[in-house]
Amino acid sequence: MATEVRLPQWGMEMAEGTIVKWLKKEGDAIKEGEPLVEVETAKIDTELESIASGILAHILVPEGETIPIRTVLAVIAEPGEQVPRPQAVPSSLLPTTQPTPISASAATPAQERPNVQVVPAARRLAQQHGIELGLVQGSGPRGRILIADVEHAIAEQARPADQEVPVVPIVGMRRTIATRMLQSLQTMAQVTLTTEADVTDAMTLREGLARQWSENGLSPLHLVIKATAQALKDHPRLNALQDEDQVRLMDQVNIGVAVSLAEGLLTPVVRDVDQKSLAEIAREAHQLAIKTREGKARPEDVTGGTFTITNLGTYDIDAFTPIINPPQVAILGVGRAVDKPVIKKGQITQATMMFISLTFDHRVVDGAPAAEFLQAVKGRLEDPWWMVA
Repeated sequence: MATEVRLPQWGMEMAEGTIVKWLKKEGDAIKEGEPLVEVETAKIDTELESIASGILAHILVPEGETIPIRTVLAVIAEPGEQVPRPQAVPSSLLPTTQPTPISASAATPAQERPNVQVVPAARRLAQQHGIELGLVQGSGPRGRILIADVEHAIAEQARPADQEVPVVPIVGMRRTIATRMLQSLQTMAQVTLTTEADVTDAMTLREGLARQWSENGLSPLHLVIKATAQALKDHPRLNALQDEDQVRLMDQVNIGVAVSLAEGLLTPVVRDVDQKSLAEIAREAHQLAIKTREGKARPEDVTGGTFTITNLGTYDIDAFTPIINPPQVAILGVGRAVDKPVIKKGQITQATMMFISLTFDHRVVDGAPAAEFLQAVKGRLEDPWWMVA
């Protein structure tokens, strides 16, 4: 029986994807789990694997097209099975932007590079800004034109002739982040609470364990992840996803940890954090951060989070107001751990202090329960020995 291959939804925020390259041709044999097609989304580029074994009978969406989630991309038939070709994707679902005509002046460079490929997102961006691809020098493999190449061309086009003014277009991942953060602020009643935790003992614990785990290291952030996971188990209202008029309290504690990239932020997700040891959390978070920075993260690495932690402590920031990553209902911001004088039992002494800031959606959680959660995170950081008990 023939099997339809549809574009899946990797995360609740995904609405569409672009077909970059088919890895099989019609008539090719394919096995279940074998890479079938390269897909580009607003967050990540990845390979979609075949969901069945057989013969690739029909490819229904050509390379370069952007289509909605759940669109049928291809049909896989059993060997010897004759399958009628389904109706193609309706034109109403495909992009309506027409290719920008290439002028005669741009024809020569294009003809000199007949085999140069263009990343679909770069082609769309060029069309939107009237950039002639024949004049763009690609920096990818074999001269492939990338998004960065078109962005550079846009900046050059926008620069006034009489002065050198840098122009940075808001495109690609940066545009996605801008849209989602604006949506977050416009659709949620966001409130931020900030407290200061004495992490003197936590830093002592970290220094002792870091010497044992030198292969991956142990950062203050890993201790915060561990403490947050346990606090979320006691305060499930913060470990939730909003779905229109209802809030889903999640059983799994999957914490996304923001990773800074040149073009924006991605949040790889450490799953089932409450069930993992501190060593496992440190190792997994470290490996996910490396994959993300190297551009090797897969959809399952950056989706499925139920809560997010963002850390600016490495930049000497004490406290800040993080913005919630929808459909989550809260996010924790982590500041730097710094030594300062404090008063304990009437005596001035030195302690290592850290600000932590919780932004929450007041439509879902009231101030007192949110404060109790933040207090719980603080308490678990100030008495950290349970993490290795």
